[in-house]
Amino acid sequence: MAAEPTPAKKTGVDPSPPAPGSTPIPTASPNAFASPVFRPGLEGVPATHSSICDIDGLRGLLTYRGYPLEQLANQSSFLETTYLLIWGELPTIFQLRDFEQEVQMHRRVSFRIRDMMKCFPASGHPMDALQASAASLGLFYSRRALNDPQYVTEAVVRLIAKIPTMVAAFQLIRKGQDPIQPRDDLSYAANFLYMLTEREPDPLAARILDACLILHAEHSLNASTFSARVTASTLTDPYAVVASAVGTLAGPLHGGANEDVLDMLDQIGSEDQVEPWLDRAIASKQKIMGFGHREYKVKDPRAVILQRLAEDLFNRFGHDQMYDVARRLEAVAVDRLGPKGIYPNVDFYSGLVYRKLGIPRDLFTPIFAIARVAGWLAHWREQLGANRIYRPSQIYTGSSPRDWQPLEARAPIGAGAA
Repeated sequence: MAAEPTPAKKTGVDPSPPAPGSTPIPTASPNAFASPVFRPGLEGVPATHSSICDIDGLRGLLTYRGYPLEQLANQSSFLETTYLLIWGELPTIFQLRDFEQEVQMHRRVSFRIRDMMKCFPASGHPMDALQASAASLGLFYSRRALNDPQYVTEAVVRLIAKIPTMVAAFQLIRKGQDPIQPRDDLSYAANFLYMLTEREPDPLAARILDACLILHAEHSLNASTFSARVTASTLTDPYAVVASAVGTLAGPLHGGANEDVLDMLDQIGSEDQVEPWLDRAIASKQKIMGFGHREYKVKDPRAVILQRLAEDLFNRFGHDQMYDVARRLEAVAVDRLGPKGIYPNVDFYSGLVYRKLGIPRDLFTPIFAIARVAGWLAHWREQLGANRIYRPSQIYTGSSPRDWQPLEARAPIGAGAA
């Protein structure tokens, strides 16, 4: 197993409680009991310090550990970017080689996990299958040895290596086929496409998928990453952390929007129908899928890169007329919604890329998860470095104190005054 790089700051954690009397009781500040301000969805409320990812939503800039996303997508690989996110620095040639070899060695999953997946209903959503499968890894590998650098490194390698194998395995299993074994001679993205489609992919297709994984690897404290950090703060194992984040990502408000974008483009049908469709959507206050982001007030920088990747695919493998519809929709929507800060986000073009790669629509979000495991694990390690269990407060809106009454004296629920 490759040695863990020396971190810039302490990343271990001591799960034992302090000795009685060793922690002073804090003195309440004058404003400690002031009425709290409620922000739905915790919008704009800082919940942690982090050095992993920075978003400049006004200028459309995104960096991982200080490196511009554009540079990483153009020049790095997903595994190199994963190393950067989790360990904090770009690897040397020897560190990257060792990391790639470790991931390669751990791609296979236990036959018991494959047998478990064969019991899943074929009609089940792949995200549900992935959540269950990710959680099951904890049965095989969890020791919760969070102070042991080797355990941390091994957990990172296993999750990065095995998640794509499980996604591809379920795809074949639900078609009534046996999963195929990974190929050690293929790169990370190429091997996934091979396991998924049962044929060796074109190098350009593999490179574009690899770039897509980089684009989706991390994005600050989004819902699934917050879920990962909350779960991590309890000091459970990293397999449970990833499983909880997968469950959060599965929600349609988070990870499934690129599927909805394709449905929307299919509904519009052609370029000449874009304006009338958009007029009706705006008039009825219908959500325009793939537009708008809580962080960005300009076009999502990931959407800019994805659009270029889509064009590279079309130039090589043939045009997709839905791309023409998408471009027309962007032009009209930006003219009408741009003044409100509503522009295309990462989901607007990613579905078109995945469709051209031959990936089924309900696997779009699992591929998102394959990439985001890197970010989740980076936040897991960062959380352990200065851990405090999450315990936010609430604003109580229930009944005033009241007395228990015997059954015969209780009015039916919902009954009004006579």
